[in-house]
Amino acid sequence: MNLVRSSRFAACPGPVITIVLDGVGISPREEGDAVKTARTPTLDALRAEFPTTRLRAHGTAVGMPSDDDMGNSEVGHNAFGAGRVFAQGAKLVSEAIASGSLWQGAAWREVTAAAKGGHTLHFIGLFSDGNVHSHLDHLKAMLVQAKAEGVARVRLHILLDGRDVGETSALDYVDPFEAFLAELRNASFDVAIASGGGRMQITMDRYEADWSMVVRGWAIHVRGEGRQFASARAAIETYRSEARVIDQDLPGFVVARDGKPIGQIVDGDAVVLFNFRGDRAIEISRAFVDESFDKFDRGPRPQVTYAGMMQYDGDTRMPPRFLVVPPAIDRTLGEYLAKSGVTQYAISETQKYGHVTYFWNGNRSGKFDEATETYVEIPSDVVPFEQRPWMKCAEITDTLIAAVRSGRYRYLRVNYANGDMVGHTGNFEAAVTAMQALDLQLARLLPVIRAARGTVMITADHGNADEMYELDKKGNVKRDAQGHTKAKTSHTLNPVPFVLVSGEADPGFRLRQDLAAPGLSNVAATVLNLLGFEAPADYDPSLIEPA
Repeated sequence: MNLVRSSRFAACPGPVITIVLDGVGISPREEGDAVKTARTPTLDALRAEFPTTRLRAHGTAVGMPSDDDMGNSEVGHNAFGAGRVFAQGAKLVSEAIASGSLWQGAAWREVTAAAKGGHTLHFIGLFSDGNVHSHLDHLKAMLVQAKAEGVARVRLHILLDGRDVGETSALDYVDPFEAFLAELRNASFDVAIASGGGRMQITMDRYEADWSMVVRGWAIHVRGEGRQFASARAAIETYRSEARVIDQDLPGFVVARDGKPIGQIVDGDAVVLFNFRGDRAIEISRAFVDESFDKFDRGPRPQVTYAGMMQYDGDTRMPPRFLVVPPAIDRTLGEYLAKSGVTQYAISETQKYGHVTYFWNGNRSGKFDEATETYVEIPSDVVPFEQRPWMKCAEITDTLIAAVRSGRYRYLRVNYANGDMVGHTGNFEAAVTAMQALDLQLARLLPVIRAARGTVMITADHGNADEMYELDKKGNVKRDAQGHTKAKTSHTLNPVPFVLVSGEADPGFRLRQDLAAPGLSNVAATVLNLLGFEAPADYDPSLIEPA
């Protein structure tokens, strides 16, 4: 796996750095674009002075089923690190269902066998068609199949979205799904929604940023402990009138009959987590299957047959039972550099730390080489992002500047989470503030890199802050009867920027103009060329050529 020195590209004299401005896309419109609205003199000057292009960051360019599917941070960082496009979770699950291979797999047979032994089959997951963490079509197919195979009792534990879909769209999913369940339900098939809550309140924590979310989810889903309602609709309507928050922040609820929860998870039951994306699925999976678990008191842990839609972490085999084999991403940029002795540095705050490590390395935990790799996590604040939209960008920059000045690292990568995490709140003014905070940090960082004769690629993994208002099918901003705009909290289908900044007056390379539709996967080969290596033959083409 050693890299071959290039005869076409001389290695850049200083460090090579990839800066990922998470969630910062390029919108064709002005209204609702926090990126354009923000005062960003540093970014503006860089785009005016240095070579720039646009990269595709959604759909088939990042392994999603179609170009109607938005990208996300996970598939985006997979593409950055892999240098090639791999079919991602959404597509793999859809194909497994269509071919019938999911039903033939050992994991599906085991969970249905457990449920058919007089127990309940439970499904937990993100309840939307955002196609980022999950898709309701997958859940529907599994319910239909479970009924056909003779499973008698099913309970659903729904995590309300409002992040990858409309911020207050929960009932747009719950009501039709209740009708779907009513059609499935009969004397021999008892199926119902048993619990739920907003995805940023219960269950779906990631990177151990806030285990209290998982604690609340465990109490709601497993123990049936929480505020009781007659239905999911009743819970959503009540919480909206009381708390006045968007779907992702709705508190947890338990559906009950005569004061008793209808769907506690007990010994002998089977549980399927139907999310296909890994980051927000690992912690709840650990709570179910980890024998040495010590993050919170689970109480009497029910002995269940547990399966993930996919294996969310191949290194720790979490969970050991899974329905669909995840993409086998091999020979990543990080692995090639490690095997060639190139020193690497990766940094972000907690919210995106796994993206510059785990996802960048092809869904692999840990390092390829302890001696040459340094990973730094800046702990994120546990506060609503709109209340502190600068997040940890200054602390990240402090640490990154020190790393550049140390001269120890040839390749460095950083993720600034602000555009994505603040963009997901739907708060336009906060997103503008987030962009301005990022620009201030770039103004501090770039002179240090250029003084070190470094080369910088400034890009993004997908759009978000560039489109903060909902659009209709014609691309116009949606407004209510009073003319108010409706906030958008999901990612966009927009391309992302790529700006190539060199500290050298004559760097010896230039951006290629012959690539028809470059995407995020073209960045890895570019990094290798800047470091003086040829990219592997099957990597997507570099964005640069000799000058």
